[in-house]
Amino acid sequence: MASVPSLAATVHQRVADALSAALPEAGAADPLLRRSDRADFQANGMLALAKKLKSNPRELAAKVVEGLPAGELIAGVEVSGPGFLNITIADSAITNTLAARAADDRLGVPYAPDPGTTVIDYSQPNVAKEMHVGHLRSTVIGDAIVKILEHRGETVIRRHHIGDWGTQFGMLIQYLIEHPAELDHASDSAGGAEGEGEAAMARLNRLYKASRAVFDSDEEFKARARDRVVALQSGDAETLALWHKIVDESKIYFQGVYEKLDVEIRDADIVGESAYNDDLMNVVKELEESGVAVRSDGALCVFFDDVKGPDGNPTPLIVQKSNGGFGYAATDLAAIRDRVGKLGADTLLYVVDARQALHFRMVFETARRAGWLPEDTARQLPFGTVLGKDGKPFKTREGETVRLVDLLDEAIDRASAVVREKAQDLTEEEIAERGAQVGIGAVKYADLSTSLTRDYVFDLDRMVSLNGDTSVYLQYAYARIQSILRKADGKRPVPHPELPLAPAERALGLHLDDFAEILASVAETYEPHKLAAYLYQLASLYTTFYDQCPVLKAEVPADVAENRLFLCELTGRTLRQGMALLGIRTPERL
Repeated sequence: MASVPSLAATVHQRVADALSAALPEAGAADPLLRRSDRADFQANGMLALAKKLKSNPRELAAKVVEGLPAGELIAGVEVSGPGFLNITIADSAITNTLAARAADDRLGVPYAPDPGTTVIDYSQPNVAKEMHVGHLRSTVIGDAIVKILEHRGETVIRRHHIGDWGTQFGMLIQYLIEHPAELDHASDSAGGAEGEGEAAMARLNRLYKASRAVFDSDEEFKARARDRVVALQSGDAETLALWHKIVDESKIYFQGVYEKLDVEIRDADIVGESAYNDDLMNVVKELEESGVAVRSDGALCVFFDDVKGPDGNPTPLIVQKSNGGFGYAATDLAAIRDRVGKLGADTLLYVVDARQALHFRMVFETARRAGWLPEDTARQLPFGTVLGKDGKPFKTREGETVRLVDLLDEAIDRASAVVREKAQDLTEEEIAERGAQVGIGAVKYADLSTSLTRDYVFDLDRMVSLNGDTSVYLQYAYARIQSILRKADGKRPVPHPELPLAPAERALGLHLDDFAEILASVAETYEPHKLAAYLYQLASLYTTFYDQCPVLKAEVPADVAENRLFLCELTGRTLRQGMALLGIRTPERL
């Protein structure tokens, strides 16, 4: 089915046409239409336009009103103040538009007019290391943006640029060569990806601690470990086989965490630093030959006029170290060449901590200078820090970084307690399932309802609250709707455009009609918090509607009940779709 134009878009076009007819010399002027407390919409464009053309804004506004076509869309227009138009939509127009949305599987949301290919880099854990609270935001934000862009019809290629290369692997591999049983797969497992993941991480932790202890105390082992890095980088078969074993163990662990977080991470999308190893010398050669990078104290560097250290001296991007080794800049540049050149990316997105903003600015500029990256193709989506209740970066009491899996377990435990307290007819198995959906939803929503660049406080008590701006509030609104639909007792959700709408019905209907425009805005700006805010307001408006507009009471006329059931059903579908795009489950019963 074709997309459904919103009421705002239709009214905007009608007013713009009337404005052009009233004042032809203005050309295609913008009526500056917005939602209003005084009416459904207010158009403010006449004021600035009249001032520019030295005419009377109220007279211009009156001409525009005369030029608006009579029909079923607009119920009334009032000129107020110095020439504002207050526009009220006809009740029938609201219901008819919602009916058209309801008839479409996509709720009338159009595909993007010119979809392209986006490569998005997010959730970048490190091999042989535990995922911690710092990995939460990149994973949750990246997953939501992927879902939103794909829903719009964009071709999205996911990339998880894991840390799977570098000097620490010499230490780990050399220890494995000398202690071959250290990664024995016979460890106990709780079953499933989560249990296998915990067992894999236990093995990796044991390996890391044991190898580090020898590395720090035995100079001969340290020398052998450094030689092993050279063997790894030169492709030695035995070394690569053990490296693969460590990487595979880490992937088992990652999948356990991702399963708990209810995020799909496909193995084919995990393309780590190692994948670009063969291109690093080409990166160096092209940068040096083109003059984009120069040698400085033996290192290959790219300098920038506006990047200086505290001492006032230029701070370069180091592509190759003086000892011949490579850092993050080299693999990031090789990744850009691959993503633009081979994958055909129109847009590159990097969901990476705000503290790495300077690094990515320098990398992007270097790639542009080298001709590998077209202008306005790459963008970092920087995000703020997860804070504890003390307002400082979230740590354990011992000052350690919080393990991500521990944080998720605690959220599920807290949510399960809330579900158990409210549950009336749920089994223990259902309480456990709902507890996971509510707990993980709470964590994701707290993150996604915060503007990306802002820090936020991780407060589980607030996150799993049934009141306020939480995912639990939205999930309960959805579950309440499903309960009403189950109890409808033969009544069907049917739109009745001939019926007048109560104020709470109008407010809910107009907000439902905004869904497509909100999704378009979120996809354009990569700001999931706008969708979260829309959904919270939708649930709030539904709560008001539920309180003021009885649906199934005996005294409610049949046609009114059917129309209100229709509003309930469409609200439920919109909540479910919006929450799914944020990666949050909507249980049918709570």
